[in-house]
Formats: sequence, structure tokens, C-alpha cells
Amino acid sequence: QVQLAESGGGLVQPGGSLRLSCAASGSIFSINVMGWYRQAPGKQRDLVATITSGDRTIYADSVKGRFTISRDNAKNTVYLQMNSLKPEDTADYYCYAHAAPYTDVRLYDYWGQGTQVTVSS
Repeated sequence: QVQLAESGGGLVQPGGSLRLSCAASGSIFSINVMGWYRQAPGKQRDLVATITSGDRTIYADSVKGRFTISRDNAKNTVYLQMNSLKPEDTADYYCYAHAAPYTDVRLYDYWGQGTQVTVSS
């Protein structure tokens, strides 16, 4: 199986920055896509950004120009640099991976436990 562990959330003032990290571990055969989703209270979980193993990226319109996703394939780790944070960025941020474990080389969706980001003065 594949486990995802997020870190880097916290409380930040509007206009501030945070960097989220997510490391994948376990019996990993390959990881195709990694990314971040977020869920605000009472709302659905939405895409923030994704990145493929070839560094192709997709961003939600609401974060373009402010957030940057990157990936270290050797470490099976994905990062989300969040700048110019706004109160509406407040949410639980979930790491995502589309990966294949060695036990079964088909691709599955995996999720982290989530890390809270609060943007408030």
C-alpha cells in the first residue's frame, strides 16, 4: 500500500506564505500524478493543483499566480508553495497520489489525512 503524510499547515495572516509538503511511502511501484485538494467547512473537496511525473501542472483558477506545485520524484514528495494567502484559502488541504503499489501494479487513488491551513488576522 501507499501512505501519504502531509506537513506544513498552520495559521498565517492574509498576504503571508506557507509551504506544504507531502511524502509518499510504502510499497510504491510508481506514482503518476501527485497533487493537492482542499475542503473548506461545509463545502466539497476541490482541486488546488496537480503535477505529473513529467512535471506537467494543473492549477485551480483561484490559485493561479499565487500557488506553485513542485515535485521531487526521487523522494516521492510533492510540495505546495502558497503565497499571497487570502482568508478564502482557509481549508483542510489533502495530499493526493495516483500510484501503483508493488503488490498490484495497477494505479489507485490515495489520500493523506489532511493538514489545516487558516488564513486570518
